[in-house]
Amino acid sequence: MGWRSIALVLIIGVSLIAAGCIGSGDNVAGTEEARLVVFHAGSLSVPFQGLEKEFSDYAEENLGVKVTFQDEASGSVKAVRKVTDLGKKADIVAVADYTLIPQLMVPNYTDFYVLFATNEIVIAFTDKSKYADEMKAHPEKWYEILARDDVSFGFSDPNQDPCGYRSVMVMKLADLYYGKPIFETLVEKNTNIYANGTRIYVPKEIGVKSDNVVIRPKETDLTGLVESGSLDYFFIYKSVAEQHNLPYITLPDEINLRDFSKADYYGQVEITLGSTGKTIKAKPIVYGVTVPKDAPNRDLAIEFLKFLLGENGQKVFKENHQDFLNPPVAFGNVPEEIKDLVKVEG
Repeated sequence: MGWRSIALVLIIGVSLIAAGCIGSGDNVAGTEEARLVVFHAGSLSVPFQGLEKEFSDYAEENLGVKVTFQDEASGSVKAVRKVTDLGKKADIVAVADYTLIPQLMVPNYTDFYVLFATNEIVIAFTDKSKYADEMKAHPEKWYEILARDDVSFGFSDPNQDPCGYRSVMVMKLADLYYGKPIFETLVEKNTNIYANGTRIYVPKEIGVKSDNVVIRPKETDLTGLVESGSLDYFFIYKSVAEQHNLPYITLPDEINLRDFSKADYYGQVEITLGSTGKTIKAKPIVYGVTVPKDAPNRDLAIEFLKFLLGENGQKVFKENHQDFLNPPVAFGNVPEEIKDLVKVEG
């Protein structure tokens, strides 16, 4: 950050504090303590913890504000519905599928959003997982290993979590790529999730038919089960597998939802969610973030958003094995404060 930018931040911080703009809605104007409420995807837990610590130090030193965070990690669908359905107030909403924001939050709850990070789906396990050595030696046999009667695998709830519906779409894309009934074998035989051609349907109430499959609300809920040995494999974001030092196999670019050049290929598959009634087309994984219109501490939330989208955020995400868009891409009524950090697309 140049001296001009630092000076601007200092001027903004001093003026906001003097005006009583930065502060918790629970406290009197001019307070030097503030709280930010953050609803975020479970897969953002580790990088956000690091980012929030650095922002707290930065805000205290440069803005004269002692910031605390109230983090609520969940599946991204649930995170958004806390705002739209339950009427909860948040300063930041960060999701693992940016399309949830324009689909469910624009225009009533927010008028802008930013695409800022990417990821890919992998299959993670431990050295204690059944057939772990075979999985490492022959990753192309992943679907055969998962289908064995003595193997258990998991994915998060598609109704609540993008990692869940992406994992299910990965298995349907595998049908197309390998020319084998992988979705039927792994998903339809074990759950009441089903497909008609390349469209997948997720009932509002998901049922599991066997002990071979475990479904949890968000992808990070499955991490402990795998680490403890009670679950053999799970579909997870690459960044989360690396943050937890779990061995994993990568999947072909045609099915891992990583490769932007494969967007049309991914788009052959779509999924209808019972929780929202929305149909989502498979696409490359891109995370999104917004500040709701009624954010309790909107000015400070914008400062945090600037911190996330700038060099500090990029550094923290790189340290936590997650790719960051350079530059981030913003849509809608983009706040002036972040325009120099993003590419504005509308």
